[in-house]
Amino acid sequence: MQAAKPLFDYPKYWAECFGPAPFLPMSREEMDLLGWDSCDIIIVTGDAYVDHPSFGMAIIGRLLEAQGFRVGIIAQPDWRSKDDFMKLGEPNLFFGVAAGNMDSMINRYTADKKIRSDDAYTPGGLAGKRPDRASLVYSQRCKEAFSHVPVVLGGIEASLRRIAHYDYWQDKVRRSILMDATADILLYGNAERAVVEIAQRLSRGEQVDAITDVRGTAFIRRDTPAGWFEVDSTRIDRPGRVDKIINPYVNTQDTEACAIEQGKGEVEDPNEAKVVQILESPRMTRDKTVIRLPSFEKVRNDPVLYAHANRVLHLETNPGNARALVQKHGEVDVWFNPPPIPMTTEEMDYVFGMPYARVPHPAYGKEKIPAYEMIRFSVNIMRGCFGGCTFCSITEHEGRIIQNRSHESIIREIEEMRDKVPGFTGVVSDLGGPTANMYRIACKDPEIEKHCRKPSCVFPGICENLNTDHSSLIELYRKARALPGVKKILIASGLRYDLAVESPEYVKELVTHHVGGYLKIAPEHTERGPLDKMMKPGIGSYDRFKQMFEKFSKEAGKEQYLIPYFIAAHPGTTDEDMMNLALWLKRNGFRADQVQAFYPSPMATATAMYHSGKNPLRKVTYKSDGVEIVKSEQQRRLHKAFLRYHDPKGWPLLREALERMGRSDLIGNGKHQLIPTYQPQTDEYQSARRKNSTPAGSKKVGKILTQHTGLPPRASDGSKPWDKREQAKAAAEARNQQAARERAGAGKGKGKKPSKKPAVPR
Repeated sequence: MQAAKPLFDYPKYWAECFGPAPFLPMSREEMDLLGWDSCDIIIVTGDAYVDHPSFGMAIIGRLLEAQGFRVGIIAQPDWRSKDDFMKLGEPNLFFGVAAGNMDSMINRYTADKKIRSDDAYTPGGLAGKRPDRASLVYSQRCKEAFSHVPVVLGGIEASLRRIAHYDYWQDKVRRSILMDATADILLYGNAERAVVEIAQRLSRGEQVDAITDVRGTAFIRRDTPAGWFEVDSTRIDRPGRVDKIINPYVNTQDTEACAIEQGKGEVEDPNEAKVVQILESPRMTRDKTVIRLPSFEKVRNDPVLYAHANRVLHLETNPGNARALVQKHGEVDVWFNPPPIPMTTEEMDYVFGMPYARVPHPAYGKEKIPAYEMIRFSVNIMRGCFGGCTFCSITEHEGRIIQNRSHESIIREIEEMRDKVPGFTGVVSDLGGPTANMYRIACKDPEIEKHCRKPSCVFPGICENLNTDHSSLIELYRKARALPGVKKILIASGLRYDLAVESPEYVKELVTHHVGGYLKIAPEHTERGPLDKMMKPGIGSYDRFKQMFEKFSKEAGKEQYLIPYFIAAHPGTTDEDMMNLALWLKRNGFRADQVQAFYPSPMATATAMYHSGKNPLRKVTYKSDGVEIVKSEQQRRLHKAFLRYHDPKGWPLLREALERMGRSDLIGNGKHQLIPTYQPQTDEYQSARRKNSTPAGSKKVGKILTQHTGLPPRASDGSKPWDKREQAKAAAEARNQQAARERAGAGKGKGKKPSKKPAVPR
């Protein structure tokens, strides 16, 4: 992998003399207090401004400030006019635009396309403070305000919409966001390197449309420049019946490449059309090769070509071997340079060592920002994820190569949090990142890593070249909890349990010292079909971890719970798969009160499955096997009902489905049956549930366990959840209430007999 210029090696801009600001200014009054007559760069964001390294605007703003630039913030502007976009004046260099820490559509709508009632990134949690497709709207308003000022688009929304993408909310393929946003250049992935280089070059007088060689950027151009060799993506991974050709992912300088002209390799069908590839140069170089994806118009009209383009895009994401991509939109091309080079540990320390205030901007007063309250006392120790889960956007955005901070940098941040952040009680809520336990885990050989194109290092099993050593993370935990004033270090980030079981010492350390009563993990499903489409390990890995977790919890003398997450309606999931998951949940005593349904986010591999019905994890052709897709509202409700098998509201739907599936044997009151034959009255059921709710003094923990694990809270007398005594007591009381009502009804001439059926399952 080529070396990149370190972030701290650039010469400082002249405005460095002003020094760092207590907060990046959000008003002209603040600018006046700082002695600024103008901003060099203005960041427009859909989130409230929190000066904390968990918020994108703070990281990019402080990084640009460290380069010597004067950076202002316009947070959650009124997008209905250009007025708010002019309140800091005209920036000298550019507007930086981002929707915020989340895609604005996912932020506003549920997986069922219903409008959310709150927004965690807004003061008071109020909804409606940002528009749909915020990046697009903000960019257009910036151009209305100052048409000649460059607009640099970034953030996760822009990153995941940089290419022609399926939009779940409109149920169609939309153009690259660059085409609609009127932005000049787009930064995708971790944008620190790109934004610093662009800022430096613009400050030296370069025109933004001349900056076409920065990694991690996308822009619009008219044609392929001279000296570049263009490869059609359909020659790489052939979606249709055309002539056989060698795989251009193999080094074209190898002798195998000559098989095209020599006619070697697979025997061709004489009835197929033959296409001859003429090579302009016998020595095609990677840094001058661009892969042409099918055009927007083609992928919009052909789901198979969409899946093919998605597959090629994901195969070109390793910074060590990725090539440039290009996709035509009408009369112009959208060009995507290779991904950015990951940051070194020194650079990560530099970025996280900026003078963050670690609190929201004073303009918000005492108004609470829910997202900040959640991460207020947490510390991010790494970036990236090599899990490659097809439904997740982390890998697409942050990359597969883990970028780590040093122990010293992390410890220093904990100390600053302890000493400066109001309300710190000695509890660090999380030491983690995208995952809890990928810190300092990487490929054993940098050369292998540079050439690898695998979408995951841990699927279908852990790669033999992956170093799974957790010793550095264990050492970090011990250093952190030994700090004066630190009482507890919790781990709240999602745990990759298939990695954890490779280090029993780590599991013991975690369970003994860093679990606050419950630990969240994400098996997502139990059945092989959907798990393969998710690229997740089998349920056997969960069982292994569960055994370790319970063993070490017992040794530590602690009562602790695992919190497993499961997904309903994911591509590749059949009704039978959900039925089997429900049976597994019942056997293991889980009752999930909150259900996670598959959400097709832009550019994710699982979203390509959802749209196309094809599997981009394998070669995509018109004749390749399809993927089971759950699209209808009725079937999505059914899959969620299976996850909540214990909820009487879903029983009618489940009975109908089980009868249709030929599994009426699962309907009944037996221990091994899924749902009963009777349908209790809603008020009686809720009354019985309330009597088996959270014990006194444990309301918060009980609520968490019910929401996340499905484990019923302890009964009122402190006995184990829903034991036979409590069940019988609740059922008897419900029956007595029902009988009393029916007797009262009979006294009014209704003549009903008391029901003998219990109101709650025995």
